[in-house]
Amino acid sequence: MKLGVLTGGGDCPGLNAVIRGVVRVAERQYGDEVVGFLDGWAGVLEDRTMTLDVEACRGLLPRGGSVLGMSRAQPFMYDDGPDRVRATLERHGIDGLISIGGEGTLSATSAMFEQGFSVIGVPKTIDNDVGSTEMTFGFETAVEIATEAIDRLHTTAESHDRVMVVEVMGRHAGHIATWAGIAGGATMTLVPEVPFDMADVCESLVRRHGRGRYASIVVVAEGAVPVEGTLDLVDRGIDVYGHKRLGGIAAVVADEIESRTGFETRVTILGYVQRGGTPTAFDRVLSTWFGVEAVHAAHDGDFGKMVALQNGEVVRVPLAEATAQLKLVNPALYDIAKVFFG
Repeated sequence: MKLGVLTGGGDCPGLNAVIRGVVRVAERQYGDEVVGFLDGWAGVLEDRTMTLDVEACRGLLPRGGSVLGMSRAQPFMYDDGPDRVRATLERHGIDGLISIGGEGTLSATSAMFEQGFSVIGVPKTIDNDVGSTEMTFGFETAVEIATEAIDRLHTTAESHDRVMVVEVMGRHAGHIATWAGIAGGATMTLVPEVPFDMADVCESLVRRHGRGRYASIVVVAEGAVPVEGTLDLVDRGIDVYGHKRLGGIAAVVADEIESRTGFETRVTILGYVQRGGTPTAFDRVLSTWFGVEAVHAAHDGDFGKMVALQNGEVVRVPLAEATAQLKLVNPALYDIAKVFFG
């Protein structure tokens, strides 16, 4: 069997571990050949490849990013996209394509399956918002990075009796903010799923600081939004992929806190540092497991599926089901975070 593999969307820790898992089981267990497509779906559209074998994958396990490169390009961005993909796969004799990506990449992969392509999905995103899987690789690493940053900010905030507003990634779902907020002992956590009222945020901080010399950490997901009509935000427009431009909500929140409470307030935006660097042990194991299971699925002819973590096991679920809706923060978990607000 000849397999293709691509990594689409934004990078995250664990991608290379998936590639390594795919190549290892494909070559050593099945005697397969693996072709890597460069820069996600763009590499398939433009027929740009690299040969992947066990020797080429040495040293990849702890390495962040993707040796294949990434892009947010998708076949359906072009009228002839699916035809170009089909021509490339036929030219290389690809029997099955393993697509590693988040919500955007996997949605395109699901649509390609509907058009008759033999594809398998592997869920990747630090946002942890892909449906039908309890965890996506990269998420735990991002939470660890965010938590360490919050731990460090506590000491400087306490030294100056300041409020620190920390912005983390999370476009539509606040998984990183919620987990890191709980783990880092945040005073308050603002997520996209629950619109916030700036008056309530400031009232809570005033009440907290009124009990003595306190420092406060407010964790804000980049996609957090205020209750409609309570705070004006600048519309930053749409990018070339149709995504609303985000980022900067922490600065708005910090300005409001300082002007309304008088507390000295500072901003830390973690940004892309959350996506970089070496994956945690958990993410290395999950990534490897996903990669191995994706090859097994291809050999079973079980295309149109995504590998997923459910009840401690890696299973296969329909791509259409996994991409039907985003996985949002469990309200019960957010209620736990709220216990420690203020």
